Amino acid sequence: MARRAIKVIDVVEILVHWHAGRRIGEVSASLGVDPKTVRKYTAPAVAAGLAPGGPPLSIEQWSALVAEWFPGLADRAHRQSTWPQIQPFHDRIDKLMGKVTVATIHQRLRDDDGLEASESSLRRYICANFEPDRARAAVRVLRDTPPPGEEAQVDYGLLGRWYDPAAQRFRRVWGFIMVLACSRLLFLRPVLSMDQSSWVEAHVAAMEFFSGVPARVVPDNVKTGVVKPDLYDPLINKAFGEFAAHYGCLVDPARRAKPRDKGAVERVVPYARDSFFAGRAEEFASLPAMQTDALRWCQEVANQRRCRPLERVAPQVVFDAEEAAALLPLPARPFELAVWSTPKVGADIHVKVGKALYSVPWAHIGKTVDARQGVHTTQLFCDGVLIKTHPRIERGRQTDHADYPPEKIAFFMRTPVWCRDRAAELGPAVEDLVGVLMQVNALFRLRQAQGVIRLADRHGAERLDAACRRAMEVGDPCYRTVKGILAAGTEHDGQPAQTVPQAPAHLHGPDRLFDVEAM
Repeated sequence: MARRAIKVIDVVEILVHWHAGRRIGEVSASLGVDPKTVRKYTAPAVAAGLAPGGPPLSIEQWSALVAEWFPGLADRAHRQSTWPQIQPFHDRIDKLMGKVTVATIHQRLRDDDGLEASESSLRRYICANFEPDRARAAVRVLRDTPPPGEEAQVDYGLLGRWYDPAAQRFRRVWGFIMVLACSRLLFLRPVLSMDQSSWVEAHVAAMEFFSGVPARVVPDNVKTGVVKPDLYDPLINKAFGEFAAHYGCLVDPARRAKPRDKGAVERVVPYARDSFFAGRAEEFASLPAMQTDALRWCQEVANQRRCRPLERVAPQVVFDAEEAAALLPLPARPFELAVWSTPKVGADIHVKVGKALYSVPWAHIGKTVDARQGVHTTQLFCDGVLIKTHPRIERGRQTDHADYPPEKIAFFMRTPVWCRDRAAELGPAVEDLVGVLMQVNALFRLRQAQGVIRLADRHGAERLDAACRRAMEVGDPCYRTVKGILAAGTEHDGQPAQTVPQAPAHLHGPDRLFDVEAM
């Protein structure tokens, strides 16, 4: 049996009983200590002239006397066998305090300087030998286990390297891990990229695996999930925010540099690496095969292990008994994954989304917009307002000519149909001439028709109609001829002159010109 450790309060209790007049044997039997131990701790009191039955002393007075007689009990440094190993690194610890965690300090002292003392010993040393404000970093707050269905913790962890037969090169494999904090049920999904699509797809797959939704998801502060970490108002990635809104859960990111905020998943990362991936990379022929095997491993291995935080009970057992019924139901409508980006509108009124170009109204040139690329459509937003929707394409360009200023796109809007309608408004001869131009190879001769119609802006519809009639008469119905006729002013040549009939100067004849009586 290990020897009992005597503390200051134990010695005070021995002295109080002894000073009250009890014999050494009675004190020994009452407190469960050896009689020699009683004599050892009462000897200084006898030497100081104290005797049983004397004036009573308070607990504080006895504690002060014990600290004076037995300094080794009062000073913790005298009782710590590992502190002499830590003492030489006091100054280095002092420099690192507040910059890194105590766990990191211990790791560096252990790896760089060969420190053999444990992390717990280092924490006790810091608490005892540093000012309270400095030693406060060594204090660890224990969190209560969340109730069933309340919380899921998420993290990425590097699994290792894998030779990808499709790409014919080695690639790094990351493990997306989600753990339900109450039952410790685990979901693992190997991925090759930690981009936005992989992040959201992995969350969707995790919800399907659990057949339910936890009320709160605690992710790490990765850019694909959290754009701007903040303790009070973190900025969530738009695609991740759509996922949370669809499934009705709260995204509550862990604090920066606070891994214990999601300690349940942090401890699982090395376990998943060793149990699932280490030594098995050659067995996986493709990424889908690896992801399928990860589901099997979760169901048959990880969630059937005896878990220490659960008092050696398997997570699957706790999940089935307590947490499965507490999860929120899955939505009836499947989630549509969308990819968000923030392109800038160029001078050509187009933005690049993925590998395609999409037009937006010209008034937004120079602005940065939000692009949502869904399965079938691409939507563009400016300051939260939808400004354009296009069918999604993988490559190429989607242009709506209505997005250009009218004067810039007028030429492209003047189609053969428009030219025929406009020519009919300008006059029958103009309509006939444009009709002749459109009879053969309309697209090639479209510019001539547009040019003829535009001459009305300078010369008027009446002159243009006459010039077109003249060009048809001479057998040369083209733009150059009509333009030359108008420039020369010969649109009326070849037409019979219109004579105005002249009335006689004297309607009643010259004889009655000065006849006063007739007047």
